[in-house]
Amino acid sequence: MKKSKVIVVTSGKGGVGKTTVSANIGASLALMGYDVCLIDADIGLKNLDLVLGLENRIVYTILDVVKGGKSPIEAVVKHKQIKKLNLLASSQIANKDMISPEDMKMIVNELSKHFDYVIVDSPAGIERGFKNAVVAAQHAIVVTTPELTAISDADRVIGLLENEKFDEDSISLVVNRVKLHMINKNEMLSPEDIKTGLAIELLGVVPDSEEIIIATNKGVPVTLEDNSRVSNIFMNIAQRIAGKENPIENDFALLKDDSRKGFMGFLQKMFGGR
Repeated sequence: MKKSKVIVVTSGKGGVGKTTVSANIGASLALMGYDVCLIDADIGLKNLDLVLGLENRIVYTILDVVKGGKSPIEAVVKHKQIKKLNLLASSQIANKDMISPEDMKMIVNELSKHFDYVIVDSPAGIERGFKNAVVAAQHAIVVTTPELTAISDADRVIGLLENEKFDEDSISLVVNRVKLHMINKNEMLSPEDIKTGLAIELLGVVPDSEEIIIATNKGVPVTLEDNSRVSNIFMNIAQRIAGKENPIENDFALLKDDSRKGFMGFLQKMFGGR
């Protein structure tokens, strides 16, 4: 019988890419050989099934489990391409008040017997849905972008996590949509600045990338894109979660490569046909 590590991915502000981060961390861990179950805890506003391309395969949702019709493992659906990646989908017809923290504890405890990692995609904000999402987690990943409003909201969420008995060793940070050229011109806060301001461990740095947009619109985790710099970054993050040595400098090196690639691509478009 397995006993999984339970991780909640959360943010204070909506629209920072939290669901995309959840999906791609889960996919990366599954590609590493771990059995992974993602839980969409954003009740009433489900998106995780769309990001994973599983919307047409959903038969049962978290609401069917809470109502007692199905066990958590019966309601889980497997990913089509990543065999070790699974999803417990949210319900669009439910609302956050239909599920209690006790329900979520029951669901997570049951799924923990079957998977190495259970990753809970939390709704943005600090209301009932947040409490549901964090109640059974051992570790929290806070996602922010390098915008002052998102960082301020992330700071508030970190305070709430600390009130929920998380400590500095059980909270980490992913900075999403980083634009290196803006950082170099002092037009955007650097991930190191954000890490210092929030005073938590920096787990990963994800660039603002068209690759993510394209993959999300196709319903495919970007981690399935071979030789993609973004997929390599998510694999770096997954390795750190799994306790493997992978310095954060590796993310910054890929950011620099991505910046150079973008510039060279621009030059080729401008002058390649001449």
